[in-house]
Amino acid sequence: MQVDFYHLTVTPLERALPSIAQRVVAGGGRLLIVSGAGAQRGAIDRLLWSYSPESFLPHGRTGGDDDASQPVLIAADCTPINQAANIALIDGAWRDEALTFGRVFHFFDRECIQDARAAWKRLADRDGVERRYWKQDDAGKWEQAA
Repeated sequence: MQVDFYHLTVTPLERALPSIAQRVVAGGGRLLIVSGAGAQRGAIDRLLWSYSPESFLPHGRTGGDDDASQPVLIAADCTPINQAANIALIDGAWRDEALTFGRVFHFFDRECIQDARAAWKRLADRDGVERRYWKQDDAGKWEQAA
């Protein structure tokens, strides 16, 4: 399984997340987006409806009648109700439950960097876990740093 650490320094989550979600869905995959903060879940829900006028990203929030059919589902925990093989942790908090997915996108900013470093170190010795660390250059382009 692959864990991608995304250190948000130039591009905010609101621009980085929709791009990754689009790629997952375009490739036939499903994505579970997780945040412990209700306000952030609501903001991401609104964002995915309106982030780009020329695209549509079907999604929902947990608690609806059609959670299982959503290609992108926004949730408070790591339960893959929509059978997602991909998970995006967007509140900066690492969750070991994410390791049950095929791919993890762990987004964090300056405020959460210590926790991200601790998670990076803990995962170093985990069998079957491939870690990647992505950082942004001054122009905001993502580069794999590790």
